[in-house]
Amino acid sequence: MKPTHALSAAMVAVSLLAAGCASNAPTSTNYSTQADASTYGTIENIQVVRVDPATSGAGAVAGGLVGALVGNQIGSGGGRTAATAAGAIGGAVVGNQIESNRNAPHDMYQISIRLDNGDYRTVNQDSAYDLRAGSRVRLVDGRVYRY
Repeated sequence: MKPTHALSAAMVAVSLLAAGCASNAPTSTNYSTQADASTYGTIENIQVVRVDPATSGAGAVAGGLVGALVGNQIGSGGGRTAATAAGAIGGAVVGNQIESNRNAPHDMYQISIRLDNGDYRTVNQDSAYDLRAGSRVRLVDGRVYRY
């Protein structure tokens, strides 16, 4: 084969390879990974919702233990037993009340987001400071941030 034919054949092969690698698909946003498309989106709706968390009973148990320990330090004999029981009951009541106050109903912002990959997500968070419907946002660790 002559050198000019070999050179021509090589150029044709390279151009065919390059044409096969080209893509005609339009690109709107250039993400570094597919996971990025699932973290960016647009806010569709923001609502204020009332969250009423339930108590777990841990406050009553902890309060009962502390109350029993304190009550056990008082008196001797039958009085000590009565003081321990009274301390356990009183501590349980106080501990449950403290847990209830800590878990009082409060308002949260329910943010509905249409992600760039087509999925929808709803996130509840305590603040929607600079977020509005139509804002472009990013989801990071379960929170919504404007970008």
